Amino acid sequence: MILAAGLGTRLRPLTNSLPKALVPLKKKPLLHHAIDYVSSYGFDEIIVNVHHFADLIMDYIKKQHFDARVTVTISDETAKLLDTGGGLKAASWFFDDGKPFLVYNSDVLTKLDLRDFYRFHTDHNSLATLAVRNEHNGRYLLFDDNMDMRGLGNKKSGYSKKFNDWSGTGKEYGFSGIHMINPQIFEYAPEEDAFPIFTWYKKASAHGAIKGYDHSGTFWMDLGKPENLAAAEGIYDQVFK
Repeated sequence: MILAAGLGTRLRPLTNSLPKALVPLKKKPLLHHAIDYVSSYGFDEIIVNVHHFADLIMDYIKKQHFDARVTVTISDETAKLLDTGGGLKAASWFFDDGKPFLVYNSDVLTKLDLRDFYRFHTDHNSLATLAVRNEHNGRYLLFDDNMDMRGLGNKKSGYSKKFNDWSGTGKEYGFSGIHMINPQIFEYAPEEDAFPIFTWYKKASAHGAIKGYDHSGTFWMDLGKPENLAAAEGIYDQVFK
């Protein structure tokens, strides 16, 4: 699943007339980069959720010729933005084969090896595995020595929450916007229809591991800010030659 429903507020004014997923990088929309990236690792059944300028994204997908093996399905959130957790819950019907699946933010650029990421997830049999780095911009996820998620927080706002009364100290990591998920997690979905995915992970962590996969040192960029997008334009050819 590629998450593409957000309002893209950090990229305004670019997103005043365009969905974030269609903002160009090297003359190609971020969504197209994301589809090319995940499909290069063999992910060939993709669902994309849409809300902000949903019609533009749907029209773009209809007109594109992706790799012949790739099918792209739409999860339409036009009526109501469901946030990351609600968006995944609404698309649960798509993940009907019992196999782990990838969730990927459309505004990240990385060279993370998805094969290694998948292998780590299956080796640990976790409910979800989150790609993380040992640096963050104030918003962080908290993990114990076994890389089990135990909480999250935001240094700027002072918010801090540990899961299930955990009393350890843990280590803080930045989240990379990439998840590998066991479909069993749908058994622990919150009842409401719109909610952040970390609300779901908090609930699910009482039933199984939410692991962190440390890929510190691997190229990764958040393209949700104009200055980062401009920087990516300058280094893209060098990084992805």
